[in-house]
Formats: sequence, structure tokens, C-alpha cells
Amino acid sequence: MGKSTGFLDFERKENITILPAERLENFKEFHKALDEKARREQAGRCMNCGVPMCQSAIRLAGMVTGCPLHNYIPEWNDALYQGQFDMAAWRLLKTSSFPEFTGRVCPALCEKACNCGSPVCKDGSVTVHDNELYIIEKAFESGYMKPEIPAVRSGKKIAVVGAGPAGLAVADLLNRRGHNVTVFERDDKAGGLLMYGIPNMKLDKSIIDRRIKLMEAEGVEFKFNSDVGANVSADEIMKNYDAVALCCGAKKARPLSAAGIENAESGVMFAVDFLKSVTKSLLASDLKDGNFFDVKDKNVIVVGGGDTGNDCCGTSIRLGAASVTQIEMMPCPPEKRAENNPWPQWPKVLKTDYGAEESIYKFGHDPRVYESTIKEVYTKDGKVCGVKTVEVEFQMIDGKRQLVERKGTEKDLPCDLILIAAGFLGAEDYTPKAFGTEVGPRSTVVTKSTIEVMSGAANPDGYSTTVNKVFAAGDMHRGQSLVVWAIAEGRECAREIDTFLMGYSNL
Repeated sequence: MGKSTGFLDFERKENITILPAERLENFKEFHKALDEKARREQAGRCMNCGVPMCQSAIRLAGMVTGCPLHNYIPEWNDALYQGQFDMAAWRLLKTSSFPEFTGRVCPALCEKACNCGSPVCKDGSVTVHDNELYIIEKAFESGYMKPEIPAVRSGKKIAVVGAGPAGLAVADLLNRRGHNVTVFERDDKAGGLLMYGIPNMKLDKSIIDRRIKLMEAEGVEFKFNSDVGANVSADEIMKNYDAVALCCGAKKARPLSAAGIENAESGVMFAVDFLKSVTKSLLASDLKDGNFFDVKDKNVIVVGGGDTGNDCCGTSIRLGAASVTQIEMMPCPPEKRAENNPWPQWPKVLKTDYGAEESIYKFGHDPRVYESTIKEVYTKDGKVCGVKTVEVEFQMIDGKRQLVERKGTEKDLPCDLILIAAGFLGAEDYTPKAFGTEVGPRSTVVTKSTIEVMSGAANPDGYSTTVNKVFAAGDMHRGQSLVVWAIAEGRECAREIDTFLMGYSNL
């Protein structure tokens, strides 16, 4: 380790967060990095413990804790503390394809499993998330990040369908191996939900463009506005490529069931469509073209209490909404860990993310309303003009967990726009259907491992689909999940494809 007493000598310090009063004026990223001295001190807090839970991604009591990428966290923290920035980047990039993404949007599973944050230590987890971001940005700034073009090409051709984090990870690794990779993306830009599902203030889109340019320089080919199964033939891809990786995400949004919603001709949108329209307009014209749903002076109700719902809150406030209410069916989490949620499991505790924080600043109250849902949607001339909400709770009835309304708790709220951020139901149907792959009950693509195909040994965690030479990874394979899991799945899928093509893999 860099400094044996670092976790005692230095207090935990996170990157500087710009206050709501300033950051609400624009859509720019609102975290500022610490200076080099402070960041190296933070890296020195890593004690290179004998059991680095941060990089384990082990399963405890049915929950996975630690980094799914198995990043060499103690190693690059030590290099960062020593000022060996190239060494730190080398070790970081050994396991992580896109640390500039995860360093911004990952909830840091590693930090929640860090021994410094355990009940025994209580000194506060190492700032792994911020350290990671510092290392990769330093690498780009110093010129360390240069195109690495494979010296030898295999002659094998791979088609990757979808340019989200999973698809990009597949493409990046297989290209480095020497295969010829083409990525088909139905949108006009790469990134998937990184580009159009996560607002610019969390992930500046120039960061994605920077990585895509690097991948193109290394030999990856991108074909945009190419919707496989729609305007691009799956049969042609199967005929022209040696392997196919389906990484289309789980973008089948969960609809809202409420009386009267069928009468709403306008004023009801899926959150992903709203966020995409705002980002596209922001990139095209700095919002001057007006090609987004204008919420200025409107009452916005967000259905869903997750990250996407929080992003809708922050975006709506920046666009000048008159009010923002975020409705969540689940009860409010506790402020401290429950006894059945011990370290190093992910802490199921109340957190106030940036959108809620900004709403508190702007409107003087927390936008979140727990144990509640929309019972009825009011419309006038086809436009949403209000909603009726009701409190709900989960009860066990006839041995089944069911959602039950609390009588006498109905409330009418003014509303001009309902944003549905209630999660996703799995992959959209048309692409798996075009390739003939089997889809499971969760609308995810069914897979088996190449090992099973080649030797008969079962491996339920494989990425090979029921169709020869077609693989699947990311949310399309595992269901709605985190960016870091999509990248981890993309890397594992790439290894399996490489094994399928070459008979072995050194990835």
C-alpha cells in the first residue's frame, strides 16, 4: 500500500459538488475534481486489506456485493498515491473498459463493500469512484490514451447490435483481440442510455464522443441509424458475419395503469422519451430548436422513485417546471441499515440524490411521496390537467404479496405532464424475433454457454443464445441493471465469442 496509516491520517473527501443555486442554471456536469495533492491523499487511504471486498463481486445472502468488473482497486490506488499515473491507468484499464463512464454514473458498489466503511473501521470508505475518474481523465489529459491498433487481424467478422455500454464493451475487447468489429446502432449516436437516457449534467456527451473517436481510430466500425430487425436485415448480418452479439438493452418501458389514462392524447410520456428529447435538443441547438416537451411553468408528476425518476426531477427543474412531484409505491427506506441488511451488502437506506436536493432548494420540500400511486388521470380536451393519487401498501393475501389501497387517502393534484419512470419489462421483441432467438418469461434473451455447446458442460451464466453464432449480453440478457454490470457482461460475452471463433481465448 502507498501509506500504511493513510486511512487514519486522511479524512474521506469526495469531489466538490456545485451548489444547486449555480448548477440549476445549466446542464453542465456539477462535480469538480480535487487537486492532485488531495486526490493522492485519498488514494493513500486504501489500506490494501487482505480481503479486498471492494473488488470481489461475491454473493452474500443472495446479494452481490463489490465491483462486477473485479477492478484491481488496491493496485491502482497505490499507484495513484505514488504519483505513478500511467501505471494507475494501466492497471485500471486492465479490467475496466470505460472508467470515464463508470467514474461518473456508477453508484460505486465497490465503496459500499470497502473495509474502511465497515462497522469495525467506520472511517468512511475509500473514494474509489472519484479516484477512478481522476486516473482516467489524467490519462486522457497526459496523452496516455492513444489508439491501440491490433498488429494482426484474425479475419473474423463480428456484428454487434446496439452501441450501449454492453455493446461497446464487446466491440472494444474483440477489436483489441484482432477481430473486425462492426457496431449497428439504431440511434444517430453511440452510447445507448449513456447518451440519451442519462442527462448531460451527470455524463457530458462529449465524453462518449471522445471514446467513440478513439474506438474508431482503433478500427471499430460504427453504423448509425441502423435498426437491425427493422431497416437492416438480420438475415444479411447472419450471412456476412462470423458471430453476432445482441446488446440492445431492455428498453420495453413499463406502462402506467390508471383510470382515464386512455383519454390522454398529450401529457403522458415515458421518462426515457422525455430525457432523450431534451438531450437531443441540447446537443443540436442548446435547446433553442424547441424539439422537446417544454415543461416551463407546468406541474410535473414523475412516477417512479429510481435514478431515472430522479433524472426527470433535475431535468424538469432546469427547464423551469412550476412544480415537481415524484411518486413511489415503495415505503421510504430507513435512514440506517436494517439488521437484515448488513455490511458489505448494498445499503438499502434513504439517500437524497441531486434531483431531490435541487427540488428541496427550488420548492422548499422533498419531491418524493412514498407508498403512493396514481389512481386516475384527469383530462380536458385530450390534455392531462390533473391526477388522483392514493396511498398504497403491500399485504400478504392468500399467500401472495399484493398491492392494496388505503381507504380514504385519495388526493387530487394539479398535473400537466406525467413522466413514467417505472422501470422496464425487458428487451423489445422485434430484434430477438428477427434472429430467431428464444426469449424468456422476463423478456430477456435466453442464453447458454459456449462451453456447454462445445463440451456438454453446463454453465447457466453463458452468453450464447439458442441460435448458432448469436450471443447476447447486457440488459438484453440480464434485465434492467447498472452500467457497470452491462460493461462486465459485455467483456465476458466478448471472451465467449472469442472462444467460439478461435477455440480458445486470451482475453
